[in-house]
Amino acid sequence: MDKYVYEFADGGRHMANLLGGESAGLAEMTRMDLPVPPGFTITTEACRFYLEHGREPARLAEEITRAWTQLEASVHKQFGADRPMLVAVRSGAEISMPGMMDTVLNVGLGDEAVEQLASWSGDERFAWEAYSRFVRSFAETVLRLPEYLFRTAEADVRRSAGTTATGELDTARLKTLTHVYQHIVRHETGDAIPRDPRRQLELAVRAVFDSWNGERARAYRNREDIPEDLGTAVNVCLMVFGSLGPNSGTGVAFTRDPATGAPGAYGDYLRRAVGEDIVAGLRNTVPLTELERLDPASYAHLCANLRALETHYRDVCDIEFTIERGTLWMLQTRIGERGAEATFRIASDLVDEGVITPDEALGRVTGERLARLLFPRFADSAHGHPSAHGVAASPGAAVGRIVFDAHKAADHKAKGQNVILVRPQTRPEDLPGMLASIGLLTTSGGKTSHAAVVARGLGIPCVCGAERIELDPHHKTLTLPDGTRLHEGDFLSLDGSTGDVFAGRTPLVTSPVAREFLHPAGGAPQLWPGPEPAHDEAVVHAVQRVLGWADHHRRLGVRANADTATEADQARAFGAEGIGLCRTEHMFLGDRQPIVERLILAETAQERGAALAELLTVQREDFRAILRVMDGLPVAVRLLDPPLHEFLPDLTELEIRHATLDDRSRDRRHTARLLEAARRTHEQNPMLGLRGVRLGLTSPGLYATQVRALAEAAAQLRAEGGDPRPEIMVPLVGDVRELRLIKLQAEQVLAEVSASTGIEVSCPIGTMIELPRAALTAGDLAADAAFFSFGTNDLTQTTWGFSRDDAEASFFPDYLKHKIFDVSPFQTIDPVVGSLVTQATAAGKSARPGLETGVCGEHGGDPASIRFFDQAGLDYVSCSPFRVLVARLEAGKAALEKE
Repeated sequence: MDKYVYEFADGGRHMANLLGGESAGLAEMTRMDLPVPPGFTITTEACRFYLEHGREPARLAEEITRAWTQLEASVHKQFGADRPMLVAVRSGAEISMPGMMDTVLNVGLGDEAVEQLASWSGDERFAWEAYSRFVRSFAETVLRLPEYLFRTAEADVRRSAGTTATGELDTARLKTLTHVYQHIVRHETGDAIPRDPRRQLELAVRAVFDSWNGERARAYRNREDIPEDLGTAVNVCLMVFGSLGPNSGTGVAFTRDPATGAPGAYGDYLRRAVGEDIVAGLRNTVPLTELERLDPASYAHLCANLRALETHYRDVCDIEFTIERGTLWMLQTRIGERGAEATFRIASDLVDEGVITPDEALGRVTGERLARLLFPRFADSAHGHPSAHGVAASPGAAVGRIVFDAHKAADHKAKGQNVILVRPQTRPEDLPGMLASIGLLTTSGGKTSHAAVVARGLGIPCVCGAERIELDPHHKTLTLPDGTRLHEGDFLSLDGSTGDVFAGRTPLVTSPVAREFLHPAGGAPQLWPGPEPAHDEAVVHAVQRVLGWADHHRRLGVRANADTATEADQARAFGAEGIGLCRTEHMFLGDRQPIVERLILAETAQERGAALAELLTVQREDFRAILRVMDGLPVAVRLLDPPLHEFLPDLTELEIRHATLDDRSRDRRHTARLLEAARRTHEQNPMLGLRGVRLGLTSPGLYATQVRALAEAAAQLRAEGGDPRPEIMVPLVGDVRELRLIKLQAEQVLAEVSASTGIEVSCPIGTMIELPRAALTAGDLAADAAFFSFGTNDLTQTTWGFSRDDAEASFFPDYLKHKIFDVSPFQTIDPVVGSLVTQATAAGKSARPGLETGVCGEHGGDPASIRFFDQAGLDYVSCSPFRVLVARLEAGKAALEKE
């Protein structure tokens, strides 16, 4: 490094990695000749040296002395020799980190300097208030003394003055408070705060360096996935005072509304205050526009600076400023944080204004922000302290009555009631209740648990892993962490975007973006309960424009995982180009489950044939409804995958039921048969057991019935003039010989249906790649498979060798904590699993030119995974209907990044 200390004038916005974000902004404003108080920055490189060696670099003290001397000269030149040089010391990492050290204001004050400050300002009370602030902030932030000591002392002084507000203390009381603070410091440390300003600065700088490894900072970095080795810069800036009389104040401003994206200056202002007064929220601010009345000249100057900054940065800027006796000072600028609505509206508006190009606008939006716009949310007026918290597993908000049983959820749904299903965790047999619920809450599991995956597929909110909630299913109660007990039927509100859970009913607003896609032109029924918000045409228009730009660039196709006609309709409304995964097992649940039970219990070929005939009828209608909605688009139907025992009641429940029923009852005999079947089909490790293609090969007529139902549905639609395009997908294939046997059966059934109906039914037959063996023999499989669909959920499980649901409930938190995982491999594609996908794609396309390849696992809707699949050369991704817009956007961004 050439140097460790930079004056503001020597830096710039592109040096944030060295100077930290805040100092880089100050340096850039200095270059723009905006009114910035002079100062200097100690670099992140100095911090990294300190953290590694336990001491400052050898020449750092010399460089700070040189910068301090130059700052003193600047102060006397610009502000007058009678003004004491006081500075603010702030931390400033490259990436903003609210968990870092608090600011230390008024560094340089002492018993002599406070008198000089009083003389210069003509306001003795102001000087002693500044001194008391300095002593307390230095003691708490730099010397790390407990905050309660000073809070108690402050309360005592206020009480003796007969007031509850520190701002109402007179000069004498402020002097007393300062002396009490100083006594606490001496008592706790055995020494006083140094009088020498340079020594004060030295200790403050060291405290900033140490704060990088503070508990708050580490927790924030862990949550936001910020690298541990960046270090923080130290920003030393001359103090300007917003508390010097009625024509002084402090404020924050945005160049546009950060919530809605509406143009025009937006922010807050507080007279006779310092910046921390706004942050603390101890006094009520006034809207920024009020400054125009209070100080027209400063307001006009500020607005001119806001326009200059937005033009210069070509984006919305967030500014902090202080007015000292009518003189405006700019204290910070950065690219402004904004809400999801504002993200899209601002990007679109800046294109219209000629500030950025459509490609740049596409690069500034994210699928994560778009997802937030598709689901209901709690009204802005409804914010309160949550009753409990869990994992934000599926976005959106929901309010409904608590039910603990999946069957009851379906009953309540039939009565027109909105319910939230609450379970320790969910299982496949809970699906009917999950379908009937408007929200899910589990006390275990994470973002890739069964509940989370199904909820995202259904487009309903879900909070998982709320482990501090105690469930008592027997008495139908749940107890919140604060002791509040709720019973079945009580109202509960949950936010799957934040993980917050609230007792009672919280007001909801629906999504104008989702409503516009699902029911264009408005006037359609609401998807969720709650007051209708004003139709935000600007946001909806912005989202549509950005998606148009993404579609223009993207190479990847986007399909949907949909199992019903309703889901297919939603997917098509969101722009899906087909169905990449239709899971037929979901057609075997609910009122169809007794048919499956009869199939499992069948003892003769006649009984088995009768059950299969019933399944043929209901599946044919299901397929016809889905194919009709997706007319002209491909629909990949996965033949039955899960083991048959999943369609039977739980083994333990059956044993209890059997033991409690009367020996002579008819129901007991039926229960005994179910129990025997459950025991017969029970497996120690069903994920690796009799499922997928193995089930099809060992269950006579099962796959043939499904193929016949699909073929007959397609033939009926073709006879009606439709254009159905079904595809048959064989799951869990590990060897090409398995695929050939099923393919032979399927082709025979297709030929029979074509002959009996007189309508040619052609249907591509492909396979899911879910096993490492399949991926490694993809060239052989491609000889018989018309397409590959990567089931990355199971491919991840079989590559890693663990069950997703069991792992999430046990060791996943430790793996994330110890950085064995940077992110769950079920959330973002694991590199090794990804290499199997890449290798299989290349081998398959080499063996069969034109082979279509896609992915239908949860990763199909994950932004980082979509970028990987684009690089890997896949043809499409498939995801839940409510993630189709996200996939379209991210596929466009992936293609743009490659360009």
